[in-house]
Parts: sequence; C-alpha cells; structure tokens
Amino acid sequence: MSRPIDVGRLRVGGYIIIDNEPCRIVDITKSKPGKHGSAKARVVAIGVFDGVKRSFVKPVDSNAEIPIIDKRPGQVFTVNPNSVQIMDLETYEYVDAPFPEEEDLKAKLIVGAEIEYWKILGRIKIVRAK
Repeated sequence: MSRPIDVGRLRVGGYIIIDNEPCRIVDITKSKPGKHGSAKARVVAIGVFDGVKRSFVKPVDSNAEIPIIDKRPGQVFTVNPNSVQIMDLETYEYVDAPFPEEEDLKAKLIVGAEIEYWKILGRIKIVRAK
C-alpha cells in the first residue's frame, strides 16, 4: 500500500518507492527553475530490504509514491535455518520473516524475544529487538 505525495514535500529520512522497492531517502538536491523549465529535485535513496542505492530526477511539482509502513510488535516463536517465525503480539497471527542483515540483531533473535517488525508492500523486515 502506498500513497502519492509531491516530490517537493519529500524530506531526508523519509521513505519513497523507487522501481517498486521501498527506500529510505538519504539526500535531496533541488535546482532552481530556469527560464523555460520548472525546479527539479534529485532524490537519492537506499533500499530498505536490499540496501541498493537508487536515485531519480523529477520536477518538484510531480507526484511520487511513499509506502505505508505498518510497524508492529512481535515475539520470536521459532528460529528456522533460513527464516524466523514471529507471533504478532496484537493479532496473535504467525508470520515468517527472513533473517536481518545486521549481525548484532541476529544474535538477539532467540525464542521468546520481543521484537519490532515492519510490514511494507507485503514484505516483512525485522527492525529491532527489545
């Protein structure tokens, strides 16, 4: 799920969808309008799930899509060789999530540990352990 926003309203630290991938904005550069053109913005962002750097240039008054991030509390139910099964602490549903890239976060994922995970565009990412 996403919603539209003007490119001129984007801020560093926010999130945007580039090439159907949710990304965190790390840099925005705006140029002044010229004699025959409008002001343009160059947005540089890093993918939330894959860590790939992406960028685009668009007029400031054009639209871009920002993802709706569902931040949820959970508890580690089981640790499988290639994923983690999480029980949502609000709805008591079970979801499978891939292991996070950060080694210190991986070490904290033991059965019974409380975590925070994000649902973005139907995908799941473990963000932190409480």
